[in-house]
Amino acid sequence: MNWLEETRFELKKDLQAAAEAARAAGELSFEQLPDFVIERPRDKAHGDFAANLAMLLARQAKMAPRKIAELLAARLYQAEPAVYVDKVEIAGAGFINFYMRPNWLAEGLADAAARGAAFGESNFGQGERVNIEFVSANPTGELHLGNARGAAIGDSLANIMQAAGFQVEREYYINDAGKQIENFGLSLEARYLEQLGQPAEFPEDGYHGEDIISTVKEYIEAEGDKLLTVQPDLRRELLTRFALQKKLAAIRTALSHYGVEYDTWFSEQTLHDSGAVKQVVADYKAAGLLLEQDDALWFAADRCGCEKPEVLVRANGIPTYYTADIAYHKNKFERGFARLINIWGADHHGHVARLKAAVGALGYPADKLEVILMQLVRLFSGGEIVRMSKRAGTYVTLEELLEEVGRDAARFFFVMRSADSQMDFDLDLAKKQSMDNPVFYVQYAHARINSILLQAKEQGVELSDLAQVNFGLLQEESEQDLLRKLLELPDEIAAAAQQEAPHKIAAYVMELGALFHSFYAVCRVLGVEADLQQARLWLCQVTAGAVAKCLHLLGVSAPEKM
Repeated sequence: MNWLEETRFELKKDLQAAAEAARAAGELSFEQLPDFVIERPRDKAHGDFAANLAMLLARQAKMAPRKIAELLAARLYQAEPAVYVDKVEIAGAGFINFYMRPNWLAEGLADAAARGAAFGESNFGQGERVNIEFVSANPTGELHLGNARGAAIGDSLANIMQAAGFQVEREYYINDAGKQIENFGLSLEARYLEQLGQPAEFPEDGYHGEDIISTVKEYIEAEGDKLLTVQPDLRRELLTRFALQKKLAAIRTALSHYGVEYDTWFSEQTLHDSGAVKQVVADYKAAGLLLEQDDALWFAADRCGCEKPEVLVRANGIPTYYTADIAYHKNKFERGFARLINIWGADHHGHVARLKAAVGALGYPADKLEVILMQLVRLFSGGEIVRMSKRAGTYVTLEELLEEVGRDAARFFFVMRSADSQMDFDLDLAKKQSMDNPVFYVQYAHARINSILLQAKEQGVELSDLAQVNFGLLQEESEQDLLRKLLELPDEIAAAAQQEAPHKIAAYVMELGALFHSFYAVCRVLGVEADLQQARLWLCQVTAGAVAKCLHLLGVSAPEKM
């Protein structure tokens, strides 16, 4: 357990003992104590910890929560004085607020320093296997801003959940089957024929990006015009195979430049080849949930909480994308994942309920399939929306964004907002090398700390052994504020993992950076009395580690100088 966990554990035991003592004295009546929580108040004026036991106990005790809180507070620490609790106050309807002594913060910093690089990590997830699937863009074009946001959120969430003790695997689902690939092949064929001066009819739902033409040119440069003499089906197959290889390689490269590496690249086509898609249809038939209507096969989704049945196999015998998607999620559960997290664009919101119903009907836990829906991204420059890409023609690509602002700004900006909020990405702000830029602001805090530590070494001052450091000397308000926020890191990481909210880490590290800048403005680190200097140097050391950990969780670098 980390310092906060240990403290909450002890405070919980103290309250339980107080409740039992009140019951034994006939002051309080209850059969069993409810599962109450002890949390950190947002406002430090409300103490260091707050408990909601009195509110939860009111119904059993048939007593007002505030009266219960007063009884419990009176019974606390009667047998022996508290080691770290300075005072207990009742607030609002009956919250029990604990105010800790300064030595509690000092002990907490010593604990954090002793943990070193592991500070902030926990076993909150208890090794639960989690599959996070994100981006999964059709391999028919380049990655756009929506993909960039999904990649930043997905990869950061995976990092955060790993730090919180989950066993996480990142997965990319390659949509290399179905109607979109058929249209892709027709588009490639049309452009191929055009480049060779042959008549061609471009498909109505074809892909118009310049990258389709450049891909065809690459093929012609490598293979010439030999496809002019082969059957159209084979021509499309060969062009599609070549293009998919090129497109996937480009996607891998772009994501690698973005700092995203996947554990698994899963091909949709393998589900068709292995018979997994057909097996889904058989499974529903065996469960009595298969309907035959209009020469098509349907899943009786209306019997599973949905509005209407859903087509599994069209009248022409071709399975729908929905069927393949069911087979894919069935495959994930079969691979032993306890939780599935998908990160999708908000335009897929209508697919969530019917996919959950589908996997639930197959006997899998629908509540273990979670979908994070992302809202749209708008790119601004000079106060105007940026609409066009030089290469893709209709959208700004991930590679173009990285060329403009770099990986650090792109990733940090995309995780600063909750996924369910629409985002305006300010190109001009992202490129600013000033304290107005949030990522620069945080990175500068890390660089400033490293500058202090480097100056100390140059002056021959080394960090003392922890056992010799008197952290109790850190009594200034700015020191105490920084310490309080610093010790919350394990809780913040666990909460961000639990809530699947990487933006919480971005918010936390910005606040931590601000508190360090405030500390730096009023507290001299070098050149003060030796014991105080050591305490402040260690405070800087632990803060630098916490800032770096947060940035790395978000896929952002922590520079030592700027």
